[in-house]
Amino acid sequence: MAATLAVALFLAVAALAFAFAQRQQLEGSITEAARGQAADIGAQVAEGGAGAGLTTGAGDQSLVQIVDAAGNVLAASPSVEGEPPVVDARPEPGTTTTVRSRALPIGEGEEFVVVAQGVSGPDGPVVVLVAQSLELVGQSTAVVVNLLLIGYPVVLLGVALTSYWLAGRALAPVEAIRSRVAQVQGTSELDARVPVPEGDDEIARLAVTMNAMLARLKTGSDRQRRFVGDASHELRSPLATIRAAHEIAALHPESRDWTATSSDVLAELDRLDRLVADLLLLARADEHGLKLRSVDVDLDDLLTHEADRLRKLGPLSVTVAAPPVRIHGDPVQLARLLRNLADNAARHGETHVDLSLQIRGSSIEVAVEDDGPGIPEADRERVFERFVRLDESRARVSGGTGLGLAIAREISVAHGGSLRAEAGAQGARFVLTLPYEEHETGAVGSHAIQ
Repeated sequence: MAATLAVALFLAVAALAFAFAQRQQLEGSITEAARGQAADIGAQVAEGGAGAGLTTGAGDQSLVQIVDAAGNVLAASPSVEGEPPVVDARPEPGTTTTVRSRALPIGEGEEFVVVAQGVSGPDGPVVVLVAQSLELVGQSTAVVVNLLLIGYPVVLLGVALTSYWLAGRALAPVEAIRSRVAQVQGTSELDARVPVPEGDDEIARLAVTMNAMLARLKTGSDRQRRFVGDASHELRSPLATIRAAHEIAALHPESRDWTATSSDVLAELDRLDRLVADLLLLARADEHGLKLRSVDVDLDDLLTHEADRLRKLGPLSVTVAAPPVRIHGDPVQLARLLRNLADNAARHGETHVDLSLQIRGSSIEVAVEDDGPGIPEADRERVFERFVRLDESRARVSGGTGLGLAIAREISVAHGGSLRAEAGAQGARFVLTLPYEEHETGAVGSHAIQ
């Protein structure tokens, strides 16, 4: 309908312009013919007087008059013989005037174009009046208008039918996409794909985009399902331990060591609290992203603090190499990131853990390396997925929940950085990269001196 309306408006304007141009062209041709006739008669009058050549071009729809300066008709074509001058125009010799009139004695009120040419003849100045009827112009314009009125609705009907058919064919793939998507009723049907039409037009790209979106939804749904299952399993484990401890104590209260029972229950509650906190952080990150409090942070102090903490936890040898560096970031989240990396290294390291910090151009690189069994190359990206534990090195008894590295990567991305796993000299090596502005070093230096 929109295409038909647009064509209707365009054709209406074009038809009016065509009819007007055709009428103007015909009127111009008739006017030029009258001018030529007046010039011919004027040349004859200038040589032979007022009675020469008046029949040139005269007929039922044209007339010629020769009028003197006093307004007397000296000669006239037969159709207006004895009639007064048809117009009052009296141009000077050598000049021409063109007027229109409907008050001519012939043509029954038809419009005429009258050319008045001033001529200097043997008997003095005279005016040659040549009138040509515009009846042919009106008739030709009427024929054109009638043809346009007949063809206009026919053309519009053809445009409407053609547009409807073409639009239907063009939108048929869209309807197929819509109907296929409408059949997707739930997350269990997200493996469905819409048909992709041939070609590389907008509709084909829309179908490809829809399939990519369905694939992302399927992946997200599967990840969420696994996440819920793993989370419920992780939450059930400490709850089951707490329940078992209390049931055993209730059955044998006289032989139960309540101090040990209380210690076990508190340890499981601490584990449960950490797990819930980690789940809430990841849920917020998935929903709105991590909200950071950006302030100046002495990254070297955070790294040194983690090294001191690891030394107090066990017999591992911990080395740290951290020159003074200050960056913009959230100190709480950055400390949590470094703690997760340090705890991961402490769980898997056998004798020592190395912490290092280096400035590399416009970035800061923090490396945490242990001498444990390492991470196979195929698993170096998978370890950042939630609840993922490698078979031997990440068993539940070692204390990991499978969320520490996932949280560490979320924090690094929120700060505009990255976190990757790679092979170390002996075991695993995790490399944290954060953006860095060079002027921050001076601030750190002055802070360290104080």
